[in-house]
Amino acid sequence: MSDINPVQETFLAVKEELMKVIKGQAEVIDLVLIAFFAGGHVLIEGLPGLGKTLLVNALSKIVGGTFKRIQFTPDLMPSDIIGTTVYNMESNTFQVKRGPVFTNLLLADEVNRSPARTQSALLQAMQEKEVTIDGNNFSLGDFFMCLATQNPIELEGTFPLPEAQVDRFLMKINMSYPSREEENAILKSYREGVLLDKPGEMQLRQIIDEKRFLEIKAAIAKIYVDDKIIDYITEITYATRDYPGIEVGASPRGSVALLQTSRVKAVTEGRDYIIPDDIKYLAFPVLRHRLILEPETEIEGFTPDDYLKKIIESVKVPR
Repeated sequence: MSDINPVQETFLAVKEELMKVIKGQAEVIDLVLIAFFAGGHVLIEGLPGLGKTLLVNALSKIVGGTFKRIQFTPDLMPSDIIGTTVYNMESNTFQVKRGPVFTNLLLADEVNRSPARTQSALLQAMQEKEVTIDGNNFSLGDFFMCLATQNPIELEGTFPLPEAQVDRFLMKINMSYPSREEENAILKSYREGVLLDKPGEMQLRQIIDEKRFLEIKAAIAKIYVDDKIIDYITEITYATRDYPGIEVGASPRGSVALLQTSRVKAVTEGRDYIIPDDIKYLAFPVLRHRLILEPETEIEGFTPDDYLKKIIESVKVPR
């Protein structure tokens, strides 16, 4: 337990700093931080103006990392993301010009606005944490996280992410409007001259750095996982593959993601072991984008969350 308490304190300190800038969205902040410490990437679906860019920018300052943003458009090329080689006339040599993917926290804004070829360049970098430029491999390091966004209401001129590639995101988070009280708090901050959209002016504290991040990941990897918890995760993901109304269920990658994120969730609550409630809580953001519903099911208005709720209720909870 001695290794866990400092990690929990770090998590809460990072969250406290983020909430100075992001009013409301407490669950979104929790899930993004769980994904960050689990070393995964996040797909955020939400309307414009809810603070997605602000969230990533502020997080980069709190964790002592670099931040870059890519606005995905139909004419964006893979080289605009990963970089290319340019000829230097003075030295008579080709030099590598690195793209914006070479950063610690990358915001891929409206990732479904670009065609599949450009999306694949980003998703390959996410999966392998390295890119290839003219035959040379360049590592992005472990201290790399991509947060991609999608606008759920504008479908014209978009290129939906292929299901097999969406599976590479650790989580899919749905971001909704703040409550009336939270929006009031945002307006009062602006009235007092506090510009929440400019985290650089808010003097946010840096809580961790890359070295501390790797130490935290090592501590999380030691969280105890009972065989009954392993069985519970397996039963849930296996049930998604043979459930009426679901065409394609979660892959083994989903099972691993559920295990890894549950370890982080345990740490955030000061425990050195996983409990079933961790699995229940994280099953929705971790598995919802890995399920493909049958067409008739979608026409009837059902969502993956509806089916995940049924599955979780049907699977026996370990004692």
